[in-house]
Amino acid sequence: MSAIFTVTMPKWGLSMQEGKVNLWLKEVGDTINPGEEIIEVESEKISGAVEAATSGVLRRQVAQPDEVLPVGALLGVIADADVSDELIDDLVTRFQAEFVPPTEDEADAGPQTQTVQVGGVQLRYLKLGADAAGAVPLLLIHGFGGDLNNWLFNHEPLSASRAVYALDLPGHGSSTKDTGIASLDALAEVVVGFMDAVGIECAHLAGHSMGGGVCLAVTRRAPQKVKSLSLIASAGLGAEINGGYIDGFVAAASRNAFKPVLQQLYSDADLVTRSMIDDMLKYKRLEGVEAALTKLSAGLFAGGVQSEQLASAVSGKPVLVIWGEHDRIIPASHASAIPGATVKVLPGQGHMVQLEAASEVNKLIESFIG
Repeated sequence: MSAIFTVTMPKWGLSMQEGKVNLWLKEVGDTINPGEEIIEVESEKISGAVEAATSGVLRRQVAQPDEVLPVGALLGVIADADVSDELIDDLVTRFQAEFVPPTEDEADAGPQTQTVQVGGVQLRYLKLGADAAGAVPLLLIHGFGGDLNNWLFNHEPLSASRAVYALDLPGHGSSTKDTGIASLDALAEVVVGFMDAVGIECAHLAGHSMGGGVCLAVTRRAPQKVKSLSLIASAGLGAEINGGYIDGFVAAASRNAFKPVLQQLYSDADLVTRSMIDDMLKYKRLEGVEAALTKLSAGLFAGGVQSEQLASAVSGKPVLVIWGEHDRIIPASHASAIPGATVKVLPGQGHMVQLEAASEVNKLIESFIG
């Protein structure tokens, strides 16, 4: 039976209400395969590509570049080649006539962040996906200065077949700020406590940058709680780190100071938007953040050197290492630090590879843990 599929404006993150169409990456008439990027969309946070969920032919580009549309609005149509133009036109007409943009309350009705107390620390976290029999959950751990939104393009796709948790580490996001923590082991202790608090007996761990180092420290501290490790541009695998970036991030207090610092994270500097910079400044101005970041950076990265190398901590666990070839924060040469690990260095990518090459990273992780 012939099939017609709609491509609609995605919802990336809890706060996204609308998106702007940047450009089409496929032309009408192109054959489309599942997972291919077909249109680039920009939210107020970041730009990203919408992937095809099915195969077929791109038959209509309904949304046009520079259009701002609500979440769920029709962007385009993919259909089998033998579907008539009349049927597609009828679908578009009916969709546009019946589509009602979600209200703010409806847009916020999806999964919400939660909080949990671990010792004296309150942690914010977001759980997506269902607990499935035989499916080990996945825990996503962000890097220095980040939060659970660093997994914006990974969290939902990876939750299709399992429960996936992302949390804000102490000192970050909406978790308790100044905790005095200054080591990977202390962060790992909190993560283990989080797993106990939410009932995770064992999980696949995926960590980005400093979060990768935390994953390694969790494995050293509580190996029974770790099924596998997916380390993305990970700390803890060598001494070198861009100390200028770390110091610049801690010190930045204005848009002009922050922009060149954040641009070092990406291979495409245009991804560093005014909104992104403003969000980081708001975070930096919260009470306790400056003290937390100062203590953590001094404990982990003093003098532009990583204080902890934890490659030997993997304890025989399966390990996937993903790196951007042009990472300007932690060199891609560290990717080979763990003997026997599966290593993927992605050409042309930078430090935030899980955002800029989300589709490829998601496929690598899903294949590895699946």
